[in-house]
Amino acid sequence: MKRINNKILGLGVDIGGSHIASALVDLQQRCIIPGTQVRSFVNAGGAADAIMDTWINTLRKSVKGYEDHFDRIGIAMPGPFDYEQGISLIKGNHKYESLYGMNIKEALSFRLAIPAACVGFSNDAGCFLKGEVSIMDGATCNTVTGLTLGTGLGAALYKNKAAVDVNRWCMPFGEGIAEDYISTRWFVQRYFQLSGKKVKGVKELVSLHASDPAVQKIFSEFAANLGAFLVICVEEDHPDRIILGGNIAKASGYFLPQLEAYLLRHKIRVPIQLARLGENALIIGALA
Repeated sequence: MKRINNKILGLGVDIGGSHIASALVDLQQRCIIPGTQVRSFVNAGGAADAIMDTWINTLRKSVKGYEDHFDRIGIAMPGPFDYEQGISLIKGNHKYESLYGMNIKEALSFRLAIPAACVGFSNDAGCFLKGEVSIMDGATCNTVTGLTLGTGLGAALYKNKAAVDVNRWCMPFGEGIAEDYISTRWFVQRYFQLSGKKVKGVKELVSLHASDPAVQKIFSEFAANLGAFLVICVEEDHPDRIILGGNIAKASGYFLPQLEAYLLRHKIRVPIQLARLGENALIIGALA
């Protein structure tokens, strides 16, 4: 194995619906190497070449000065995706449609001049949960349900010391699927329905919360949507706790009290914990 300063390094990557984040990780200590973190905006609706250019440029910035000192790349990737072969199967999901059918593993291998065998992919929800559980007291987290709330909806289950995607984003829910009601897209569409105005995302809605009753109504509705979804998760997973992450979770102060009240009305008392590592959990978990 390659070493630098007696450390074994890997490049951890988090690919989200509108961003890519990467950093070198000390594989023994499970910590990020300072100064190697890079985050870039990605136009997930753009052409394949443009998306790949953004990804490659970001990864090159992370490993600058360490080009010959890391062993592998671990990538937290949203589904649907052939994680073993590295082929994107994302279609009809408002993101990365231009990559459908592309072998991402081979493309990264060629452009970064590294063996394809050194490039690995894992489901992003599972990576998030593995990273978060790694900093928890093992005696209190035998079974954990983890949700990533953002451009899309990720759901994972930690059990028997392993985290797996439970693929609930597409389960029937309301008049569509769960992600239709628990995602940034829902917030944007719902605000337009109530106000006739367009916003880019949840962060903008937070800035309007104090002055706009429509925004207050939307966060209350979101709490009910998420609560109904979690009732299903708890009944199936029987978790010791629930961890919420993703960009929407950063606005938890606007929906968490209503969410907890909703769950109590349904006699669910599983503690809810907000993610502590942020996207670093995915970067570290992608190499776990």
